[in-house]
Amino acid sequence: MKKIGILGGVGWPSTIDYYRAIAEGAGRFFASRGHTSPLPIPRMTIESVTQSQTRALRGRAGDERSWSGFDAVFRDALLTLQNAGCDFAIIASNTPHARLHAIRLGVSMPILSIFDATAEATAQTGLTRALVLGTTVTMQARDYANTLSGFGITANDPLSDAEIAEMQALIDEDLYAGVSPHARDRLLAYCDRNATPGTAILLACTELPLAFPEHVDDVTFNTGGHLFVNPSAAHVAAALKLALEEEA
Repeated sequence: MKKIGILGGVGWPSTIDYYRAIAEGAGRFFASRGHTSPLPIPRMTIESVTQSQTRALRGRAGDERSWSGFDAVFRDALLTLQNAGCDFAIIASNTPHARLHAIRLGVSMPILSIFDATAEATAQTGLTRALVLGTTVTMQARDYANTLSGFGITANDPLSDAEIAEMQALIDEDLYAGVSPHARDRLLAYCDRNATPGTAILLACTELPLAFPEHVDDVTFNTGGHLFVNPSAAHVAAALKLALEEEA
């Protein structure tokens, strides 16, 4: 098995879910092949950064130099994982992927992109329109839209500043410090306003799937009259596929 590096901490709840989902997925893989407990799992190293620091270091859209401090924190974390002998890395967060082109400079270890894993999962739904929900950085950027277009899927035009701010507030207030009783209903109401019929809704912040705990490990699921794509679960599935490819 390949050793996985997990760059986590943004935020810490989803980092825990990444580790758990990888371990449980590997367990199911080996159990299906006749292994008995304790079931093997890939070796993993977690390098956790501090979200209060990375949030403060976010730059301005269109100003590459303003992101240098943000990029450096994630690059240093990836180099730590590389030096720990990881065969590849995953960043357990959507937001930093918007800066992956800069973060990965000087890192020779492969980094699995959440954009690619999510686009492949969305294509498998058969839908050709997508609504991307996430942090302000993710919703303002066009990285998801550009990747989805390669699979014949059209992403929404950027929502209004007010709608983007509301989504960031929902993440901060109802999910980051633990799932509030209002998270699910608040998120579904947001989707009712902004998603047209036949649209795949991408929960493109690793905290957003936590609003649906019964579906946290599902790559796609239907609830509240909407079809959701869970990028975190798609990312985990891609990591497991790569880590276990020599065992198949």
